Amino acid sequence: MKDYLTQLLHAAVTRLQADGNLPANITPTVMIERTRDRAHGDYASNLAMLLAKPARCKPRDIAEQLVTVIETGGQLQKIEIAGPGFINFFLGPEAWHAGINDILEQGDRFGRSDHGKGKSIQVEFVSANPTGPLHVGHGRGAAYGAAVADLLAAIGYSVHREYYVNDAGRHMDILAASVYLRYLDLCGEDIPFPVNGYQGDYVWDIAATLHREHGDALRHPVAEVFRDVPADEPDGGDKEKHIDGLIARSRTLLGETRYRQVFDEGLTAILGNIRKDLEEFGVVYDDWFSERSLAENSAVRDCIERLRHSGHVYEQNGALWFKSTDFGDEKDRVIVRDNGQSTYFASDIAYHLNKLERGYDRVIDVWGADHHGYVPRVKAALKALGAAPEKLDVLLVQFAILYRHGEKLAMSTRSGEFVTLRELRHEVGNDAARFFYVMRKCEQHMDFDLDLAKSQSNDNPVYYIQYAHARVRSVFRQLQEKQLAWDRAAGAAGLAALSESHEQELMISLSRYPEVLEAAALNHEPHQLTHYLRDLANDFHTYYNAHTFLVDDAALRNARLNLIEATRQVIANGLGLLGVSAPDNM
Repeated sequence: MKDYLTQLLHAAVTRLQADGNLPANITPTVMIERTRDRAHGDYASNLAMLLAKPARCKPRDIAEQLVTVIETGGQLQKIEIAGPGFINFFLGPEAWHAGINDILEQGDRFGRSDHGKGKSIQVEFVSANPTGPLHVGHGRGAAYGAAVADLLAAIGYSVHREYYVNDAGRHMDILAASVYLRYLDLCGEDIPFPVNGYQGDYVWDIAATLHREHGDALRHPVAEVFRDVPADEPDGGDKEKHIDGLIARSRTLLGETRYRQVFDEGLTAILGNIRKDLEEFGVVYDDWFSERSLAENSAVRDCIERLRHSGHVYEQNGALWFKSTDFGDEKDRVIVRDNGQSTYFASDIAYHLNKLERGYDRVIDVWGADHHGYVPRVKAALKALGAAPEKLDVLLVQFAILYRHGEKLAMSTRSGEFVTLRELRHEVGNDAARFFYVMRKCEQHMDFDLDLAKSQSNDNPVYYIQYAHARVRSVFRQLQEKQLAWDRAAGAAGLAALSESHEQELMISLSRYPEVLEAAALNHEPHQLTHYLRDLANDFHTYYNAHTFLVDDAALRNARLNLIEATRQVIANGLGLLGVSAPDNM
């Protein structure tokens, strides 16, 4: 309907320009918005105010001219001018009836558009370090990123979904050392496990696989392993120096080939589990991009050299620093350590430059909120390299806090004390998890109530919405049981019989879906869609409880069936974009 009214206003402007009542060089941007109070119409436009200055005319005078050349009738019942020149549009029943017909004709395509015109957008999300299973925090990033990607695709963007595999760097070496030490435990060595090692049960599982494959072939006595390694924190030492010493000692004892076997065993196992978890969660990717590939193809080194040649780096205390303060960052950043190793930041610069050089019109990163300080430094580096930092959008997703029986669940990733995404899915189901994760803005903290997510009550929003879908299906099953048939064409012809207030409200709610979908996509706010679906379900349940659908009057019965089937279709469409199922039975 907004498109229809926009076309009417464009045509009115063209008519006034042709008649000499408006300057011919004006190209207006027509804005149509729903009114907050239907007493002021269904839609309103401020076009007259926008035209006033270039036309050198009072807004209300322009509004009066526009209104005179727009014909009313049919879907457009009347037009009024309000205040200084707002144009208010009042729609007739035919407009809402046309919307019902559009839904039934378009089916799962209803609400989709070509707004994006095929422009390319890359969405990179989750990208958790492959050092352990995905936890509930990663789950929110997964649900949010997938929803944003699907919403953008629904309005006509060409979306590329990518997972950045952080398979290089110190964290991976810590994992390798942790696996090796657990392996030595299984060989019979009495190993004092480092404070800074990865301590989850999954490390034991990987070590067990390593032991099955290699037996004791990789075994070294504990005294050899810890020889000349700095003391750990409980012994009065430095935990960081201790774990780094263990990494170096493991590499020496094993040699690079066997060390790589241990390294790859951990990476393969964990990354395989991550892939499986995400696939089972309904989250799929077009590409899994390896950080290691950036080093192997010299992308990181080349990026550093570009910064060096452009004069944006300097050396200090043996390290190489990027002058990020020249580009708005709060302080300069190290890109090469004093030991000659490039930093995570250097890899991130190379990765983002790679993304932009692949030719995407926009790049969206979905990061944890703890990465907020990373945004200005990445954009600073892109600017220094002559790229386009304005093409990069970063969505910072706050952590999800789990509650069971009103009690907060503790989370510690390094110690292994956390709830995995898999455990959450098994407890509450994919549908509840996907829906609950996107019910809030990404920057808002999220309290995830496990008891509510599992409840079959009206207080559980995903259950309430799915129940509306199932209720419509049950009505059509009852129709068959009564040996009656739905005549969609007759229903379309008889929509004028839908005169009840509940019917009017439901039709108006359905008409909002394309607008909500577009706004949710463009603003990267899936919660707009969750709220809409909750409201739509409420309108339907209210209608269901107040009226009988399978009435004796065939014309009215078919009209009502058209209406509730359109409702079911919109619910299914919206849930599908959120990765949530629309069950036929509940």
